[in-house]
Amino acid sequence: MMYLNSFNPDAFLCGRAKELRSSIGTLIHKVDVGHKLVPSSLYKKKDTQKNCTKEAMRWKESFSQLLCSKDGFSAFRTFLKTEFSEENLEFWVACEDYKKTLSTNKLHSKAQCIFQEFLQTGAPREVNIDHQTREFTRQQVASACHNCFDAAQEQTRILMEKDSYPRFLKSPLYQKMLSQSSIKKIKLSFT
Repeated sequence: MMYLNSFNPDAFLCGRAKELRSSIGTLIHKVDVGHKLVPSSLYKKKDTQKNCTKEAMRWKESFSQLLCSKDGFSAFRTFLKTEFSEENLEFWVACEDYKKTLSTNKLHSKAQCIFQEFLQTGAPREVNIDHQTREFTRQQVASACHNCFDAAQEQTRILMEKDSYPRFLKSPLYQKMLSQSSIKKIKLSFT
């Protein structure tokens, strides 16, 4: 109560007015001297945002563009999780990792794990491939060569490209990414 009684609004406003006048004077001086009023970090953000928008737009060009982009891959994975269908992408990633295995000793055990996880009938994350490809892959896994999953991987890739990818491009997740990029781009251009 005592604090409120000792508050002098006129003195406060007078002090605040002096601060504003000083700030405006400094600002006018900087404009006259040619200083940049917009911090350079905003230009960087604008460029980064343009790049993000361009990258997201490239995802529409092809499924390969989407998979090659770190952010695109992540967004696609998130989308698949919302549909409870990420097993195809996870299988594709496991196959890519398998191909990079240098140790021939590890190839057989890795091949068995991948087959049991994704291709075996009733597997925990069974991918949707035809019976012939499944049997062909089972035979190839016995030899554990670097390309034993190629047929199954290609079939899941085609399935994702023909089915999940078009749904992703129409999804609210992707549309929101594009619109947020556009909105941020517009906001930054006015600053």
